Amino acid sequence: MSKQFLKVSLSPHIFTDESVPGIMRHVIIALMPAFVMGLYVFGIGALKVTVVAVASAVFFEYLIQKFLMKIEPTISDCSAALTGLLLAFNLPSNMPWWIVVIGSFVSIGIGKMSFGGLGNNPFNPALVGRVFLLISFPVQMTTWPKPLTDRLSLDGITSATPLAIVKEGFKNGESFSSLYTQIPSYWDMFIGKMGGCIGEVSALALLIGFVYLLKKKIITWHIPVSMIGAVAVSSTILWLVVPDKCANPLFHLLTGGVFLGAIFMATDYVTSPMSKKGMLIFGALIGILVVLIRVFGAYPEGVSFSILIMNAFVPLINRACKPRKFGEVR
Repeated sequence: MSKQFLKVSLSPHIFTDESVPGIMRHVIIALMPAFVMGLYVFGIGALKVTVVAVASAVFFEYLIQKFLMKIEPTISDCSAALTGLLLAFNLPSNMPWWIVVIGSFVSIGIGKMSFGGLGNNPFNPALVGRVFLLISFPVQMTTWPKPLTDRLSLDGITSATPLAIVKEGFKNGESFSSLYTQIPSYWDMFIGKMGGCIGEVSALALLIGFVYLLKKKIITWHIPVSMIGAVAVSSTILWLVVPDKCANPLFHLLTGGVFLGAIFMATDYVTSPMSKKGMLIFGALIGILVVLIRVFGAYPEGVSFSILIMNAFVPLINRACKPRKFGEVR
């Protein structure tokens, strides 16, 4: 007599038409406006870095799963490709190819697969790779190509980013009004005509991706809005209190990786809180940390560090923001 067993998996028990590959593809599609803008601003260098990052990330995940973990490779779920794409978006377009490959290895091998693969990593893999490269290769990671110049060459003219210009100016005792003549206009910063990492320069392109993700219900508004709002509020307070050390809030919002981090990095399912209340707390604390690092830290940017720091606190946030159990009386 044959016996049939009912297999019950761990919670949550949710039925949905959406799949992991489908979600990953939607995020990749949402990143395309920023990618196109990166190509326009930085040219062939942006294409080279992106192709190398994506290809090497997929390659390393295949090797690790096939020969070290002895499991069927899951590169078809597009998660490795997305990790490589996000890593590339956090790099300058003149980054040497071999450093990009190292970054992909760290992102996949250390940031993702060493914890068991997709769904088990406590930290955002792409940001793990980015911060590793920043610490290991600080010169290459802070050498920025001048935007909109010599886009067909891999060896373009270098220039400082608006964040670096203002940070150095404040250190030398200059006022923001005097430094404003050395940086692009707010409109140019909004559409992406400034130096920086490949995928972070255009707030407009990133907002288009944000609208797409909201429409497809891939993410909710809670983390991006709370993070961006916290950057705006905290930078406004410091701008009024210590104007000789802090630029105005509009500058902080439009420069660096605020929009890229808020929309595409902090919203990672695995490394962000589960409850809406937890998401709001998580995003707000990231935004506050970003401004504190930018204003009082040695490094002009703080998005990557802030997200990774708060990734470590996600279990505590989830514990503190547990939803009430059905039927529970408090």
